[in-house]
Amino acid sequence: MSGQVTAARSGVRPYAVAGAPLLCNAREHGLSGDGTTNDQPALAALVDRLGDAFAADGRARVIYCPPGVYAIRDAGTVWRSGVSLKGAGPGATRFVLSNEGNRSQAVPLAFYTAQLHGAGPDRPLAYCTFADFEIDGKGVASAQYNPLAKGLGLQYVSGALFRNLFIHHTAGTGFGCDFLQDTLVEAVRVLKCGRMDNGLEMGGAGIGIGIGGWGPIERLAITNCVAVGNATNGIFLEMQYPDRPQPRGIRISGCHAESNRFGISDWGADGLIVTECMMMGNLEAGFQVSAKGTTGVPGKGGLLTNCVIDGNLRDGVNIGNTSGPYTVRGNRITGNGRYGYHHQDLGDGGRAAAEEIVIESNDIWGNSRDGIRFDRPLRDAVIINNRIRNNGRQCAPAASGGGESVRYTRNTLVDQRADWPADGHRGKVLRVGHRYAVVAANDATTLTLAPIRPDDASSWSADTPAPGTPYELPPAPLTRAGITVNAIADSVTIRGNLIRDSGSATQTHGIWVTDRADCVNCRVVENDLDGNQTVIRTDGATTGGRWTGNQDHQS
Repeated sequence: MSGQVTAARSGVRPYAVAGAPLLCNAREHGLSGDGTTNDQPALAALVDRLGDAFAADGRARVIYCPPGVYAIRDAGTVWRSGVSLKGAGPGATRFVLSNEGNRSQAVPLAFYTAQLHGAGPDRPLAYCTFADFEIDGKGVASAQYNPLAKGLGLQYVSGALFRNLFIHHTAGTGFGCDFLQDTLVEAVRVLKCGRMDNGLEMGGAGIGIGIGGWGPIERLAITNCVAVGNATNGIFLEMQYPDRPQPRGIRISGCHAESNRFGISDWGADGLIVTECMMMGNLEAGFQVSAKGTTGVPGKGGLLTNCVIDGNLRDGVNIGNTSGPYTVRGNRITGNGRYGYHHQDLGDGGRAAAEEIVIESNDIWGNSRDGIRFDRPLRDAVIINNRIRNNGRQCAPAASGGGESVRYTRNTLVDQRADWPADGHRGKVLRVGHRYAVVAANDATTLTLAPIRPDDASSWSADTPAPGTPYELPPAPLTRAGITVNAIADSVTIRGNLIRDSGSATQTHGIWVTDRADCVNCRVVENDLDGNQTVIRTDGATTGGRWTGNQDHQS
């Protein structure tokens, strides 16, 4: 008797509503899974039936889809609280999305939004699990890009679990869910999503999560996910409301982001933790903090730690338009095509000094230009105990060629007469007539070119050049420093760093203060600057502070 009283008080009836079982085999409720029959109407009817039952008795239901191919055509399913969807695993249970009957219709597998369905903090989607299935979005197309053409498009979700999902080839974002509270996103693999995004549209990511709907704290963990070849970001968080608090409580851990435009991006969180992630081979930056989101709110107060950030086409870590603070600690930042760490002036507002940036105990080497570069004003920044060595790999002089020794493929240029230093052209823009491509790597005779966009088969801005067509490569930058200060620096500390060139002869300067910089009350002390052609070069003003104890063992 006491158990029934407790159940009644909690809103859960002791017995389920008749005819609405707690576990439903989809095959027994109208879905065929034969890859031909449109299973969307039956799925929508079952979700509504179970959602009504949950509203009546408070008991969550599970739809189990056995192995099969479930065709979802011309409409998405409006999801309901208390209804979970589980399969037999990616590859076994597949949902194939298409809209050949109505090309103007976006077809997510499941959606529930504020605009269309009244979702909000007082009407959240609750008690839902999505696990162990695959979403194939190749069949969705339209004349114009539609950001709603996602795999999953849910908003205001509470207490959910997304686990062991494989989402691929969607026209828009693969996993595009916003305002996730008390939620886990775990072992979600997103591949080649954002097919119809040119890289500049809204969405088009692998995992894209809007934030800011629940107030100052959103409890969300994104763990062990893989994002490869997506049109914009592999994983990103985007603040949706410029007049609300930036939420704390979000972490990204153990994830792999490769060959996207950006790997992992913070576009508006407060105190985001990104740890033990791999960000490699992305076309602009491995990790980015900026105000690129729809509300123009940058991330702040975050912590990037214990990550490998390697081989990205431009910057390893790119931070711009944030007021700070931000901490970058204990990462390997290597082999990137421009700068290892770049504090960038994006030129679209937010040019006030960034406060309390911390760059500590990172391993920064083999990047094409400077190891660390500041192009935005800083105040009270700390750069300590980093190992910065053998950067400036983009050291090859200008080059040109053509004729019988030169041939092209979609992703390479080969000049049998060349003798280029290894990766000496990495990051440069190769021009062949009106075409261009970006060099991802090179050996003595071959330039390996980066895709023109994520997952593109070609690296060229136009057709592949004919054999023998003349080409041009620009010269290397004359100055390639371990640390470059190219903006106002107020009370910045650069201490205890190992800033060396250990024989590569590529890192020309240990520390360079450009003529655009103004160092006020800075402390540049006790740095080891062995092997650089020039130890410290100050073209800009240095007022006050301390510049002592910096060692050059060659002198």
